[in-house]
Amino acid sequence: MATAAVAAAARGAGARAVTALRDGCRPAARGRSRAGPARRLCTAPGTAPDMKRYLWERYREAKRSTEELVPSIMSNLLNPDAIFSNNEMSLSDIEIYGFDYDYTLVFYSKHLHTLIFNAARDLLINEHRYPVEIRKYEYDPNFAIRGLHYDVQRAVLMKIDAFHYIQLGTVYRGLSVVPDEEVIEMYEGSHVPLEQMSDFYGKSSGNTMKQFMDIFSLPEMTLLSCVNEHFLKNNIDYEPVHLYKDVKDSIRDVHTKGIMYRAIEADIEKYICYAEQTRAVLAKLADHGKKMFLITNSPSSFVDKGMRYIVGKDWRDLFDVVIVQAEKPNFFNDKRRPFRKVNEKGVLLWDKIYKLQKGQIYKQGNLYEFLKLTGWRGSKVLYFGDHIYSDLADLTLKHGWRTGAIIPELRSELKIMNTEQYIQTVTWLQTLTGLLEQMQVHRDAESQLVLQEWKKERKEMREMTKGFFNAQFGSLFRTDQNPTYFLRRLSRFADIYMASLSCLLNYDVSHTFYPRRTPLQHELPAWSDRPPAAQLPLLQEAQAK
Repeated sequence: MATAAVAAAARGAGARAVTALRDGCRPAARGRSRAGPARRLCTAPGTAPDMKRYLWERYREAKRSTEELVPSIMSNLLNPDAIFSNNEMSLSDIEIYGFDYDYTLVFYSKHLHTLIFNAARDLLINEHRYPVEIRKYEYDPNFAIRGLHYDVQRAVLMKIDAFHYIQLGTVYRGLSVVPDEEVIEMYEGSHVPLEQMSDFYGKSSGNTMKQFMDIFSLPEMTLLSCVNEHFLKNNIDYEPVHLYKDVKDSIRDVHTKGIMYRAIEADIEKYICYAEQTRAVLAKLADHGKKMFLITNSPSSFVDKGMRYIVGKDWRDLFDVVIVQAEKPNFFNDKRRPFRKVNEKGVLLWDKIYKLQKGQIYKQGNLYEFLKLTGWRGSKVLYFGDHIYSDLADLTLKHGWRTGAIIPELRSELKIMNTEQYIQTVTWLQTLTGLLEQMQVHRDAESQLVLQEWKKERKEMREMTKGFFNAQFGSLFRTDQNPTYFLRRLSRFADIYMASLSCLLNYDVSHTFYPRRTPLQHELPAWSDRPPAAQLPLLQEAQAK
């Protein structure tokens, strides 16, 4: 990601400041260890060091180096339409392409989440007898991001990093942030034990933590927070576990009762975005002789109407197999459910299925029967989906398929990361971090006061960086300094990832994706050891990752 590029470049900026130290200051002791630089004091022999002046001079030198560096970074901006690789993969090896439907082949407008929120809110009122006053809450598309965890017992929503640490400042009870001190007391620190987290496949182990990985979960998180807010503000006693279950059931019913499907079909132009070039992608693959299939949890008539709108009435001619209402992820694991054919009127037929025929639509089934009937096995199959767990995990871990994640948020985040304001902020943030690491050897009271000011500035800049993406929770991919739990799962379950399928149009069908060799922590020199110009040759490669 671009943050890696900024980090690499900022290390160079910090190193320039260190070079100034080496050139203009005498060493206080011979040599240096890997643990940190030897002290170097800019003072005349026999005089007491003015540490405050010395440290602020180093600060200003680093600031100048950072400002000089920004134009170089701006000349190597990231491409929001690129495909990013976690694992080496050649498209020349791929013979069969599989797709999910929602948020993979079809993208929805901002109106859909408002529809889901409003419908689920009304179900809470009408069927679960929740206070009619919650109707005053409206959907806020800027409140939540994907990948957040919800503590069911404590009714708090939070962002957790790849090491199970809560990012302080991103814990919300209702619509209000929980103070850091309260979070630390609540969890006896900021670490969430493994047994409270979801399992390897994202499934919750009881009423503990729930991770929201689905794009459809954004209105669910917002509704949970709004109802919590109403109860808290009005001093209404409630059981958080019941609230979580009721909201979950209401969101589910918006789908299963057909509320969402009927609304989209009735006003398809309002809810479906046409500009994702889905037909061009499918036509390109068909022209090169690739086989294609569709496996979705959505119903037949809904998929048919959507595909007619974005691809054309002949859309089924492009697919060798179409499976609807598959009930993923159970489709990948449950061997008991046979396929059923769906006729043109949507009626289920009772015929035994011996072959999955082109032009037909099938319901239910399971992957083991699918593999038996098609013979499409192993790494010659590439499947695309937006849900890291339900779409991709089983396919890559159990069946050896190659996987591609569709992450619509990626495009907007990359555009933010390409802005001069973001690059300036993060480059200086990284440089300041390097200065703190270098100068912490000065333990006198005057130096410590300066370092405390730097730490305060660093904390403020971290909050500013978070706000570039989302005021409450920041980036989908990064906490303050670590990858998010979401990115950890994305890196494990997806060979490649991209903002939309249209990114495939930028690549030849024989293109090989090579993941960048990003340095491990023990392969990097310390902040004080890095040569001042070393960052520039690596800048473009780091940015591509």
